[in-house]
Amino acid sequence: MKKKVFFLALLASFTALCACNGGRTGEKGSEDSLSAVVGITQDLDSLDPHKAVSAGTDEVLFNVFEGLVKPSVDGTLVPAVAKDYTIAPDGMSYTFTLRENVKFHNGEVVTADDVVYSIKRCAGLLDNPDPEVVVESALSVISAVDKVGEDTVVLKLSEPNTELLGFLTCFIIPEDYTEQESKPVGTGPYRFVSYTPLTSFVVERFEDYYGEQPYLSKVTFKICASNDAAFMELLSGSIDVFPYLTDEQAAQLPEDYNLAVGSTNVVQAMFLNNAFGPFADNKVREALCYAVDKEELLNIVGGGRGHVIGSNMFPNFGVYYDETLENYYTYQPEKAKELLKAAGYDESNPLKFTVKVPSNYDIHVATAQVLTEQYKKVGVQAEIQLIEWSAWLTDVYRGREYEATIVALDSALAPSDVLKRYVSTAKNNFVNYNNPEFDEVFAKALASTVESEKVSLYKEIQQLLTKDAASVYLQDGAKLVAVNKKFTNFLFYPVYVLDVAALKPAE
Repeated sequence: MKKKVFFLALLASFTALCACNGGRTGEKGSEDSLSAVVGITQDLDSLDPHKAVSAGTDEVLFNVFEGLVKPSVDGTLVPAVAKDYTIAPDGMSYTFTLRENVKFHNGEVVTADDVVYSIKRCAGLLDNPDPEVVVESALSVISAVDKVGEDTVVLKLSEPNTELLGFLTCFIIPEDYTEQESKPVGTGPYRFVSYTPLTSFVVERFEDYYGEQPYLSKVTFKICASNDAAFMELLSGSIDVFPYLTDEQAAQLPEDYNLAVGSTNVVQAMFLNNAFGPFADNKVREALCYAVDKEELLNIVGGGRGHVIGSNMFPNFGVYYDETLENYYTYQPEKAKELLKAAGYDESNPLKFTVKVPSNYDIHVATAQVLTEQYKKVGVQAEIQLIEWSAWLTDVYRGREYEATIVALDSALAPSDVLKRYVSTAKNNFVNYNNPEFDEVFAKALASTVESEKVSLYKEIQQLLTKDAASVYLQDGAKLVAVNKKFTNFLFYPVYVLDVAALKPAE
């Protein structure tokens, strides 16, 4: 899957669906049990998977498209369109052998030419690139994509990189197909049926899928105007699965729904525009970190669920994650006041700033409300400004026209992906962080082919972000998902995807 910004609702989305006997064991159920409605609160920003920016779009399109490899529930990358692969010991090339007779949803068989085209398109290597395609910067290390015979594709790199596999989940599409933006065609377990903007995205089981057939014959992703609107529809029974529950909503679930709880595998933070006057001062950024009571935040927003973090990485990155940073900034309001005073801010001249928050994500809105109250206790005046998601993408992410914002960021299954946005020259460095030492250490970590060295360097990078107080890192929040008791086998992934193929009817 193509890496996105990940501006995620902390309560990430996963769906619950039902089963049939199409390739699965078990008896065929009623037509009602073969379909499900999943409530989502964000419209898709593109049906062409290479043009989508939002994680909310990618998590839905995950069911329609696949890459050479794809993530599994245990965090490993498993073969998908490719049946196997090898990585050169020096990290300078990747060789993929394609799976036989994989079909696109239009009936055409996937060829090596389709793979070459798709990888080049995602990497910005086509002779006539489409300016609307979101080029994955991590793939810029690719110097050539070569077809070797009818079933082999070789990627040659300009410099060593052993982490590229995590980005080769980018979706494979037909080379000569021109209707991706209106009638998307991929290789996934579900095929596109219809899309009505601001209303629904509908898919059905792809009978020629090379892998295990999904249980559900049809899934409707119902696009709701808000979290509250979606929850009201759930209460009325018109939505089977709702993956963005707040703690308060979870306590109000009807008896015919189960609550599934997992982790979001994202970094939620109050991201600071380091180029904004006051935030150019390290003392101010540190003060904002010391002024936050993260345990109180988790209790209020998530009912005590969630995992406190201290840098721009989440716990499920395993050996790369530096847990010692979780308590680097403990709750010390008096120290926050001292730092603010040293920076020139006091009762007569309070620190003031605006926090832009995407209104469709209740978890971020609730977090903003808690933080602004906590900041009042140290004399900081933070004002919340709710904006639509499209405006957030345009103004905050692309335009960097903001002072502070609260969102969550996801990543591909590569440690570099969650950290590369802080490189001073990165196009998606929307926090305007600039530290030459960070750039140097990051480059060493990315180029290293020795795993123990990479682990050490990536931890050093996290420490730099924390010590610099690049932003106010908060939590890897809990996923609270409502699942109608008609369905079971709900799966959580270590990345932000929504897999609707595994769920089945409860017995």
